[in-house]
Amino acid sequence: MLFKYKKSLLLFLVLSLCGCYAFYQYIYPDWLVDKDKIGKVIDQFNGVNVYYNGSTGNVSGRNVTPEGYNLGQKYQCVEFIKRYYYERFNHKMPDSYGHAKDYFDSSIADGQINPKRNLLQFTNGSPTKPQVEDIIVLGWSRYGHVAIISKVSDNEIEIVQQNPGPNVSSRATYTLSFNNGLWKIDSFRILGYLRKS
Repeated sequence: MLFKYKKSLLLFLVLSLCGCYAFYQYIYPDWLVDKDKIGKVIDQFNGVNVYYNGSTGNVSGRNVTPEGYNLGQKYQCVEFIKRYYYERFNHKMPDSYGHAKDYFDSSIADGQINPKRNLLQFTNGSPTKPQVEDIIVLGWSRYGHVAIISKVSDNEIEIVQQNPGPNVSSRATYTLSFNNGLWKIDSFRILGYLRKS
């Protein structure tokens, strides 16, 4: 009986993995990636370009400033937010490496400086309202995702993002709510946001 249960569980796991892979291929099929478009401007915010990357895992080399500051892997989401802060504010992060989800440090109290990024850090559910040009950090995948907040109202934010996938818009919106003195972006995936002090 135990053997039959283990065999059924193994079959379920294999079919689940196959289903996940098929779903991923449906959402991000390689044949839908326009390889000639990689590196082309698809959006812009405050004069900073957003580039097409094709599939989320594509890497086209490293982008480094003339003085040697690492902006990140070309056309990835991290490269956009670091390039945005560099071009807009001449901001260089003390730690210029890390995956997107690493840009939020859960050990840091709300409203305190994140020393690796030299930016104020706010949790999702902070008394401090998100604002335009904040970096938003999402922990929804193995590597996470980062974007720039491009619009804020009392009930919604808009983000501008690079490398969300070949068939996903560079703009997305999330509901924003204010309850019990706290601002909450209504998505379990959002860890928080960073801001120049």
